Amino acid sequence: MFGRKKDAPADLPVANPTDSVRSADPQAGKGVPTPSRKAQEAARKRPLVPNDRAAAKEAERDARREEQARMRRALDTGEERFLPLRDKGPQKRFARDFVDSRFSLGEYVMFAALAIVVLSLVVPPTADTQIIVFGAFWVMVVAVAIDSVFLSRRLKRRIIEKFGAPEPGVVWYGTMRSLQFRKLRLPKPMVKRGETPK
Repeated sequence: MFGRKKDAPADLPVANPTDSVRSADPQAGKGVPTPSRKAQEAARKRPLVPNDRAAAKEAERDARREEQARMRRALDTGEERFLPLRDKGPQKRFARDFVDSRFSLGEYVMFAALAIVVLSLVVPPTADTQIIVFGAFWVMVVAVAIDSVFLSRRLKRRIIEKFGAPEPGVVWYGTMRSLQFRKLRLPKPMVKRGETPK
């Protein structure tokens, strides 16, 4: 009752799926034995400390010098690929161009501070002259603060119009750049004053 039926076909040999893969693969069956796991791991191993430490240190120093040279060239040319991480990105590029295209009071605040220090040493220290000198300095500071606020608001609005939303820190990045003297800014300005940033 539970036995095999007499008319049932005989058991056929089950084909190994890897056989068909091997036969279909023209690269298979080269006659080269598969390396053992131990041999593969040994081939992948590299010494943590190189044999010639002096040569390795010299090669590392040369690579670091080359990287610094590329970065200096990028700061001069504005090449995005080799810029420092703090200067990378299209939004930061736009912020730099936006700041460099306009006149900012902040770029002259250091010169004003230096002039006030010199005046305080040269002019006789009377009450009236000190009030005038330090009053002029604080007027300059307030004017720079107001200019920076207007700059940051305009920059944020332009970034939203162009990119949708400002990245964290990009508005502050542009505002701090406006406080630097134009010729000392890094990366160097790529636009002229009055030119519309792209």
